[in-house]
Amino acid sequence: MFMRLKIRIHDEDYTVDAFHGRSIALPMTLPRAWYTNEVVQTPVRMDDWVGSVAQGGSVNFFDIDFNPHANGTHTECFGHISPEHHSMQGRLQRYWFHAILISINPKKMPNGDHVITLEQLEHALNGRKCEALIIRTLPNFEEKQTREYSRTNPAYMQPEAAQYLRLLDVQHLLIDTPSVDREEDGGALLAHRAFWNYPEAPRQQATITELIYVNSDIPDGPYLLNLQCAVFDNDAVPSNPVLYGLVS
Repeated sequence: MFMRLKIRIHDEDYTVDAFHGRSIALPMTLPRAWYTNEVVQTPVRMDDWVGSVAQGGSVNFFDIDFNPHANGTHTECFGHISPEHHSMQGRLQRYWFHAILISINPKKMPNGDHVITLEQLEHALNGRKCEALIIRTLPNFEEKQTREYSRTNPAYMQPEAAQYLRLLDVQHLLIDTPSVDREEDGGALLAHRAFWNYPEAPRQQATITELIYVNSDIPDGPYLLNLQCAVFDNDAVPSNPVLYGLVS
């Protein structure tokens, strides 16, 4: 069985194979960042009843303790950096987006940091525009899927690069690092602020998705992105971005 969809993007017609999407999400159990604990799953206990079939219960009924920012792929809104509560719930008005996947080897700076620069983004996009930009950092080690990122100062984005994406009207930014900002930056979060245009005029619908993983066999280029987010009343939620190839 197969399903092919016909869509039009910027006055150009494409065919989408709807049965061959590729998830670029990592589970909430791995990887881990921001000095947090591992995900803990605990069967509920009430008197002599336990929510674990393996332990004699009738069903599996677990409490799960996790942090969406630190345990696996998540999508966040500008509520991540605002004093007021702004939730991801209802933030997306639709779930399909024209996306471009690019691969970038972050530039090593004099202080040893690895940074995605404005010049690198300009070169990689080469004038192309999209609703969603997916950044795969190089080298693309498989250990990204299980890595403990805390205290490793992972690659991050130059604020000018994030501002450039905002000016291009990129609505959804997806990246395979724990953050678009430096692990320790004194709370400045300059790339987040530049992308969301916060606090001047916050982009209400714009999102950042972090800790994705794009397999090396997925080529750079245009895609149709389906961005599905868990329904939590929180600034960040677990998410499952799925890529569908476009054929013109």
